[in-house]
Amino acid sequence: MAEIALKIARIDARRDDVVAELAALREKLSPRGNVVSEAGRRRTIDTFGEPLSPQQVVERICHQVQSEGLAAVLRYGEKLDGKKLTAETIRVPQSELAAAHDAAAPEFLETIRQIRDNIWQFQTAILHQDVQVDRADGVYLRQRYLPLQRAGLCVPGGAAAYPSTVLMTAVPALAAGVKELVVVAPPTPFGSYNADLLATCHELGVTEVYRMGGAQAVAALAYGVEGIPQVDKIVGPGNLFVALAKKHVYGEVDIDSIAGPSEVVVIADETTRPDYTAADLLAQAEHAPGASILITWSAETLEATYAELNRQVAQLERCDLTVQSLEAFGCLILAEDAEQACRLANEIAPEHLHIATDNAESLLDSIPNAGATFLGNYAPVALGDYAAGPSHVLPTGGTARWASGLSANDFLRSSSVIHYSEAGIRAIAPHVQRMADKEGLTAHRRSVDIRVS
Repeated sequence: MAEIALKIARIDARRDDVVAELAALREKLSPRGNVVSEAGRRRTIDTFGEPLSPQQVVERICHQVQSEGLAAVLRYGEKLDGKKLTAETIRVPQSELAAAHDAAAPEFLETIRQIRDNIWQFQTAILHQDVQVDRADGVYLRQRYLPLQRAGLCVPGGAAAYPSTVLMTAVPALAAGVKELVVVAPPTPFGSYNADLLATCHELGVTEVYRMGGAQAVAALAYGVEGIPQVDKIVGPGNLFVALAKKHVYGEVDIDSIAGPSEVVVIADETTRPDYTAADLLAQAEHAPGASILITWSAETLEATYAELNRQVAQLERCDLTVQSLEAFGCLILAEDAEQACRLANEIAPEHLHIATDNAESLLDSIPNAGATFLGNYAPVALGDYAAGPSHVLPTGGTARWASGLSANDFLRSSSVIHYSEAGIRAIAPHVQRMADKEGLTAHRRSVDIRVS
């Protein structure tokens, strides 16, 4: 196939209004940006008879699942995913999970086990531990961490199969001690009918797998429907409708984040190989939608990377979708110097940050806002996506300013334990009494008075 002349956006940060340009880019990448495919828009009209916004679609689906239960889940599964299921067939039977595992290639299962071990090693190493503070007079205070009982794991299945997402959500939950894991994936060949995905679930000991996706799956997990008890937390990636549904049900259950399209910022200098950089940018763009942003202070590197993008994209199986993604959400930014490049990357606060310069470690502290950071020419984002150990479920759309990637600690809830002896309460009583008097809460004071008088 001949090379493609990509119409990818460019910003010269030395003279363009880079603040406005980045603000516009961030808006497109947020869940507010209504990033949905043309096929999705047509399906909305076919399903609801009117061009509802994604937010309106989600509100309608969640309300109906909450009020009608499983019937609404099955109805929307047929309308949106084209699969007619019943209360008996929506759950993947254990025999099918076992059969997929039995049929899986030994090499694939070996890979699953190695990745599982990598994730387990990292996630257990960072797991919160109980802390106790001992004071005089028999007083002790404890912060304890307890696993959630039941977690719902959303696994996409529209354009590709994602056994990696099963690993990156299930293993952190298992490391935290969660007893009940519930995988939901759309009833598609890439979703809950995908043998590799089912084999991965079986290998990890996940026994509850349901053939449902989209907002209806999120609502079913959040509210509970016939045969599917409510979960405590919903995690995992998905399209705009999944993100908005998680936002809608937050408060009924906990969620990990409200994620938008996948994104990467690559910082390159004159030593960075353009072919490597182009491959990294394309790896995110093929998510379609996915944002791929290059920031460099080397005009030669920028032009060489652009040439490599044109050459390499033509060789991809998902060429058309990747081109659309690059042209809609990609950007090549020429910065004045390394300092400005770091400042711009920090303002973007990307899901994935790849510092591919010869002094990558030295730039790290200048860019605190990133979901996950990859250092050097030999740490492509794909390592984090698949095998390294940290979860690939990460904050997007600039939320890395304050949000963190999914980890085992997100499946823990903390609570405090407070123990006072008689001597201990007598020592602290005057301060409690004084504060109760200031606030006019006489019953509060009396609960102490009665113990020390």
